[in-house]
Amino acid sequence: MDSCIRLLRDLVAIDSVNPSLVPGAAGEGQIAAAIAEHLRALGLDVHLQDVAPGRPNVIGVFEANRAGPSLMFCGHVDTVGVEGMASPFDPVERGGRLYGRGAQDMKGGVAAMIDAVRVLKARGWRRGRVIVAAVVDEEYASLGADALVKAWSADAAVVTEPTDLEIGIGHKGFAWIEIETRGRAAHGSRPKDGIDAIARMGRVLGRLEGLDRDLQARAPHALMGTASLHASTIEGGRELSSYPDRCRLQIERRTIAGETGGDAFDEVRAILASLTREDRAFDATSRLVFSRPPYELSDNHPLPTALRAAAVATGCRANIVGMSFWTDAAVLAEAGIPSVLFGPGGAGLHSTEEYVSVVDVLTCRDALVRLADEWI
Repeated sequence: MDSCIRLLRDLVAIDSVNPSLVPGAAGEGQIAAAIAEHLRALGLDVHLQDVAPGRPNVIGVFEANRAGPSLMFCGHVDTVGVEGMASPFDPVERGGRLYGRGAQDMKGGVAAMIDAVRVLKARGWRRGRVIVAAVVDEEYASLGADALVKAWSADAAVVTEPTDLEIGIGHKGFAWIEIETRGRAAHGSRPKDGIDAIARMGRVLGRLEGLDRDLQARAPHALMGTASLHASTIEGGRELSSYPDRCRLQIERRTIAGETGGDAFDEVRAILASLTREDRAFDATSRLVFSRPPYELSDNHPLPTALRAAAVATGCRANIVGMSFWTDAAVLAEAGIPSVLFGPGGAGLHSTEEYVSVVDVLTCRDALVRLADEWI
């Protein structure tokens, strides 16, 4: 078995569900320890960066004999939850696919980038520096990437998210917004005493649906497509025979280049202000919970050009594209590290059956080796 696939199987077998998503989940401590041990065995200089209790980033550094440019390979080691999965941490290979939680998102890419450094080191790589960064918490708030860029930098980076071996030079951002409508609690038999907060939220939902239609009807961004929003969670009420005095809605707004989380929040505030003008008794508040910006790198930048040449040499099409999902590349870029996305294909991200293409993992590794040879 190829050493890269052996490493991938070992990583998938470790429970690294993000505890910010699933309270009480294992977190990244065990997988970080395993990666640190593996990198030390390869002869890298290994650093652990505490991000949260029991949740360290692992940074491995390979310095060649001569000074030169630096290249970072970055990937996250946390996963989403496993509800509904029969054997999430039992890596099974079948029909050229390796199944298990995190196989595609994104332990396949992490295995590829680590094994690329093994190959480079075995070759007696000439000059420069390669940094391998295995970070925590990308599936929630990217605390790992935020911490990473405070202590580490590079001339360029490849984030090995699953891209079907295409080269991502941009992706959408997002904003999480919470809205609360307020009513008045009363017995269900006394309508003149009660005000239904859930029914009031229905008015908000109608306006949000209209806003989403408008966003998706606009001219799409060349790489990112159109902006969008959806209602994520809703809760309210106490019991069947009572008027609900509050209702809370959480929405996600996906942003494209030229938009900010503040812009998305302003849209929601404008909707609530309009509803209040129409009905002075309407009572609602909103808050911007969290946001991350979209990211775009010029397709004229030398990094995607060099990576495409390396990938094509391994047999990939390696088209230059934009991605719909958010990634840590935006955090690296904000810190001044030009970044692209490149990783193996597969299917089932965040679903009950997830897999990665085994040959894609090996191809990704080989392309990263070629990129390092040319870039540094």
